[in-house]
Amino acid sequence: MNTLPRFRDRRDAGRQLGRRMVGLRAQHPVVLGLARGGVPVAFEVAAALRSPFDVLVVRKLGVPLHTELAFGAIGEEDAQVLNSQLIRRLGLTRRRIAKTIAHERAELRRRATLYRGDRAPLALRGRSVVIVDDGLATGSTAHVAYDVAIGRGAAAVVVAVPVSPPETIEELEGCGIKVIALEVPDRFRAVGEWYDDFEQTTDDEVISLLLHPPPIDEH
Repeated sequence: MNTLPRFRDRRDAGRQLGRRMVGLRAQHPVVLGLARGGVPVAFEVAAALRSPFDVLVVRKLGVPLHTELAFGAIGEEDAQVLNSQLIRRLGLTRRRIAKTIAHERAELRRRATLYRGDRAPLALRGRSVVIVDDGLATGSTAHVAYDVAIGRGAAAVVVAVPVSPPETIEELEGCGIKVIALEVPDRFRAVGEWYDDFEQTTDDEVISLLLHPPPIDEH
């Protein structure tokens, strides 16, 4: 039996997640928040770990007329993950898929430029990386974020979230992706149900958190 909601807001979820993960501090990981909702959660995790903090921009590929259902996701460096089973089941055409990807790729580039400006992403080569979101549903965005981090040379990657359905964790771990989740409810309908306040994170909030990151350990 769960006791919804579990978290006051994303910052509270991040503080709770950070306490769970404080043992990783010795690894000096880089903490990446998935834009946009994962960024305030990641900020608090980075504060707990005293780690470098950055944004990773990903975009869900929503099914036409039912955009909350994702048939895949895209990330920076042209990373892409598609759910071939769902695509076949829904009968999505190559043209429709390509049109959706092109639209979301343009939005991804816009956000990456808005959030970072001319600043390059934090270097990940040889580093441990913690990818943080406000929760998992299908896991597509977490998977594509993992691919981006590995592509940038990360030595080890873990996905950390406040809440996820068990089948999503099983699927990601079946792909070799380690997942840490505070709550793994058997009956899962939506990430937002686990928050008192699940208002959409704004671009301005993301930019503000990136401009004023938490202090880090010097090593």
